[in-house]
Amino acid sequence: MSKTTVIGGFHAVLAALEDSHDKPFEILLADTRQDERSVRVKALAQQHGVRVRVLPRSDLDLKAPDGLRHQGVLAYVPEKTLDGEDLLYAPAEPHRLLLALDNVQDPHNLGACLRTAEAVGVSAVIVPRDRSAALGAAAHKAAAGAAERVPLVAVTNLARTLARLKELGYWITGLAGEAAETLYDVDLTGATVLVMGAEAEGMRRLTRESCDRLVRIPMEGKTESLNVSVAAAVCLYEAYRQRHRPARKK
Repeated sequence: MSKTTVIGGFHAVLAALEDSHDKPFEILLADTRQDERSVRVKALAQQHGVRVRVLPRSDLDLKAPDGLRHQGVLAYVPEKTLDGEDLLYAPAEPHRLLLALDNVQDPHNLGACLRTAEAVGVSAVIVPRDRSAALGAAAHKAAAGAAERVPLVAVTNLARTLARLKELGYWITGLAGEAAETLYDVDLTGATVLVMGAEAEGMRRLTRESCDRLVRIPMEGKTESLNVSVAAAVCLYEAYRQRHRPARKK
């Protein structure tokens, strides 16, 4: 059997049943759950030949990873290898949008970024293989199903990956608090990679130097910086807004 990851919560488990190429090996359902979502889990599991075990909720509490609020459902899913660099390196389509996360090591932030990325149609999320949170139970739960729907690609050298994407026609736009231009000053409608650093440290030097331009989110309060998942949401939705605004009438 392949290596497994335990995920929990109805959004994550239903997405694994509905959207993931590799279905769960097994699902554990609390005997206290008799609602519509639990019925749907059972129906989809039967459809895909996935075993469901109904257990006391206390058993799920013991089997769930620390800190995971499982809502009465757990699933054993194949561990993602986070490969797939090849999907990044096709010639850039005119409006393709990628998100790169540098040194983001909090799994809740990773999951939240995946959730927003999937919502706005990001083609892939890129992370460095050795300096990123794992796509484990906490990230799956925060992603609310998006981890099964948007590719997460781990690369050996993020700066080198950005340089290669630049050669393929992408504009690499990094977020930095000291940038002269704001997010709202630049055109994000073309093939774009948005690059976010960790909240405390920002982007690493080589990642920053790989960007074509740096932008900042304008802020008028005393808060010095936003959580990386919040900043990613602001930037991704500005890109979405620009790409979907009505054309001006001549």
